[in-house]
Amino acid sequence: MKNFISLIALYSLFLASCTKEETSQPPQVIVSEKTMLNVSYGTAVSQNMDVYLPANRTTATTKVVIMIHGGGWSTGDKADFTSYVDTLKNRLPSYAIININYRLASTGVNLFPTQENDVKSAIDFIYSKRGEYGISDKFVLLGASAGAHLAMLHAYKYTTPVKIKAVIDFFGPADMTAMYNNPASIYAPPAAIAAVVGGTPASNPLIYQQSSPINYVTAQTPPTLILQGGVDILVAPSQSSALQFKLESMGVIHEYVFYPTENHGWTGANLVHSFQKIQFFLAANVQ
Repeated sequence: MKNFISLIALYSLFLASCTKEETSQPPQVIVSEKTMLNVSYGTAVSQNMDVYLPANRTTATTKVVIMIHGGGWSTGDKADFTSYVDTLKNRLPSYAIININYRLASTGVNLFPTQENDVKSAIDFIYSKRGEYGISDKFVLLGASAGAHLAMLHAYKYTTPVKIKAVIDFFGPADMTAMYNNPASIYAPPAAIAAVVGGTPASNPLIYQQSSPINYVTAQTPPTLILQGGVDILVAPSQSSALQFKLESMGVIHEYVFYPTENHGWTGANLVHSFQKIQFFLAANVQ
């Protein structure tokens, strides 16, 4: 009986110590969703971004989509993409989404490579904020038109401070010389290209070469999803088909989605289809 009482006492002591140990554990930290608008990444007024961070993010697992708006390098704003943020949140709920602005070209001011440099500055800044934001180094670039050109140019040209994991290209110019020499229509005159590049292919061939994503495609180029309308009056479908051929020849993972009756952008069922393609492409190629 005495031994039995001793065993009960020891068992009670064991339970008490377990309870004490369990209650002494720190409470679980819940990371909430967070939005930060107009975050500056440079000193110019237009060097800013909107940052959308998901709940329960971590530096190990939270991937990042960086959005780059279009507008012929001379117009447009990140607000053009704001309506698609919720779409991306719904389809990619674990991703952080960052929507950037950059300096726009105007008469003799902010000509190429200003926009390229701003995209790099923005990505350098985001990379430096990984710990603060709670995001990983798995960056995806998504752009439309001029924004897609800038997305491809950065992803294909730079591997520091981080190698981009994938590119989403909505009808982006891939070859600036061909863009000048073979305009899609009267709505994309060569003079408009020369105005933002700072010359013609004849007067300044180097800047055209250095500003053409297709010239930087190698076997190490990130997976690329191309989305192109068949009757685009601003960026000829030949830009996307030439890029597809180059990616194919280099063995780069890619997909080309062609909408025969669509112009420079689309809505409705085809846009839903485009976002489905984005979702599936990233799921397959960004681990």
